[in-house]
Amino acid sequence: MNLKQELQTLNDKLDKFRRKLAAAEKRSDPTVVIQFKQEIAAITKRIGSVKAQQTRELSKQGGTVAGLKFNRVLTKAEQADMGKLKKSVKGLVVVHPMTALGREMGIKQVTGFAPKEF
Repeated sequence: MNLKQELQTLNDKLDKFRRKLAAAEKRSDPTVVIQFKQEIAAITKRIGSVKAQQTRELSKQGGTVAGLKFNRVLTKAEQADMGKLKKSVKGLVVVHPMTALGREMGIKQVTGFAPKEF
């Protein structure tokens, strides 16, 4: 299971436990309330560790892409025919500013990274 899926399932479990906790508090069931509070704390801690792991992987990937020797902003024509561009440039990595990687790298325009000039 990748990190995105794991994070989604953990958030789903957290939501379910919160709903069950509210129902248990309504019923005034102290043992169940304590149990769900412990479950919520454990899930919250796990969500934090998964998010930290995601951030580490994204930073690592950003460092790898930024380490490529050549980069430049792509023109609208190149963006329109991305398949042709990727076939002509070996090892091209395109980073869009609205993706997580683009936000991590702080780019403002669609940029291509490659090992040699294109």
